This record gives sequence, C-alpha cells and structure tokens, in this order.
Amino acid sequence: MPSPQPEPAEHYFTAAPGASSAERTIELVLPEGRLVPLVTDRGTFSPDRVDAGTRALLADGPAVGGAGTLVDLGCGYGPIATALALRAPAATVWAVDVNERARELCRRNVDAAGVGDRVRVVAPDAVPPDLVVDQLWSNPPIRIGKAALHGLLRAWLDRLGANGTACLVVQKHLGADSLARWLDEQGWPTVRRATRGPYRILDVAARP
Repeated sequence: MPSPQPEPAEHYFTAAPGASSAERTIELVLPEGRLVPLVTDRGTFSPDRVDAGTRALLADGPAVGGAGTLVDLGCGYGPIATALALRAPAATVWAVDVNERARELCRRNVDAAGVGDRVRVVAPDAVPPDLVVDQLWSNPPIRIGKAALHGLLRAWLDRLGANGTACLVVQKHLGADSLARWLDEQGWPTVRRATRGPYRILDVAARP
C-alpha cells in the first residue's frame, strides 16, 4: 500500500490554504481571567494553541479606552479580535486577514463569543479606503519578508487617526529592535512598551 501523501507545504498567509481540514477547539485564557473557546484548523497560524506572542500582546498591550475603531491586523482565527470586542463593548473591530479559512473561523469564533455584531471580518482589499483607525493591534507576519512587511505596515499605520496608536508584538530574534528603529526613522514614534520572554511589545504613534 502506498504511503500517505504529506500535506502540501504552505504558509498561514496563503489566501486559500490547501491543507485538509482538521478542526479542533482550543482555549484562549485572557489576562482578566475569562476563558474563550476558539475553533481552529490546519492552514492557519498556530492552530494547536494560542501562540505566546499573541498571549503577550493581550497581557501587555494598552487599554482600549474610548477607542471607537479597532483593527486586528492578521487576525487569524480571531483571538485578538475576540478579546478586543469583549474589552470594548462600544467599539467596532475590524479583523483583517488574507487567509480565507482563518477569516471563516474568526467569524464563527466572534459569533460564539457574542460579539459578532461588532466585528467586521474582511480581506485586506475589502477594508474601506477611508477607514480611520483609533487603535491597531497586530502580531505581524514577520516571515513574509522585510519588504512585504514594511509595505504592510506603511499602508496600515498611515490609517491611524491623529491620536491613533498601534501595538505590535515581535520576537527579539526576528528583528523586533531593528523594526522599532525603522518605524521611528519612517516618522512613526515607536517605544518599547514591554518585554515578555523573547517578545517585544512595541507602541507606535501616528506620524505627525
């Protein structure tokens, strides 16, 4: 009998994952003590557990305060978008991802958490061109390469309102400090909010 064929190699930022579906349910433990079940699947980022970077971002990121428009850039199956919507009941959260399987899971997860009416789950090209962002959160896809990452950040950081901010989590060994310098050099004032294990949490302000 021939050996089973391996799943196709692909990145979680593939628009249409070819990996066969194998859904499972994991738990997101929020710092405030709430347990949120999330459905995940192959072909998405960190399907076996909520990754440590996302957990660090949710633990050390800023208060959502009075932000009316929040963005989870690279939402995956929705841990950050779900948490933001739970924390900011008056806000609209835009959950943005190129991966269509991840977007469908995100929709299901925010609906299950009771916040689906305030979360807009969309592909990048479906975001209104005039959207102004109060607060952007992201565990950005570093592995897409420096040029693509810089292009992604340029496009989104220029959507920040005059008092808008972004909070990013990046591993130190994947270039967190050099990214912070680049952001600062491009005119987005950037400071290190926290360090948790191998991760830097970066606060980025809108360009003057």
